[in-house]
Amino acid sequence: MASEKEAALAVTPSDSPTIFDKIISREIPHHVVYEDDKVLAFRDIRPQGPIHILVIPKVKDGLTGLSKAEERHIDILGRLLYIAKLVAKQEGLDDGFRIVVNDGPQGCQAVYHIHVHVIGGRQMNWPPG
Repeated sequence: MASEKEAALAVTPSDSPTIFDKIISREIPHHVVYEDDKVLAFRDIRPQGPIHILVIPKVKDGLTGLSKAEERHIDILGRLLYIAKLVAKQEGLDDGFRIVVNDGPQGCQAVYHIHVHVIGGRQMNWPPG
């Protein structure tokens, strides 16, 4: 957990290309679990549970984090959550799952391309973090 925090604090928030852009363009291979014309979902390389999938928009459109959302992003934000639900069902997470959207340095965001974490396959605890 400390390494995730350190990584997030070391990143400068920006609209520059990210590792996700390389995943979208297939420069970096990943285990894709869902894809359509607007969204890509793939397994996280540092899973926080037996199932940990990231759901991202294929076009960033200035949406580096949730705090940067504008009214024009409503459709893609809704699509990210809907696809997160589809992926959870596809992965057999019928007993529940957690959705996480990290935002900014204190939110432990390490990649500035909005993304939704779908984590499941184990009992979650409360409070998180």
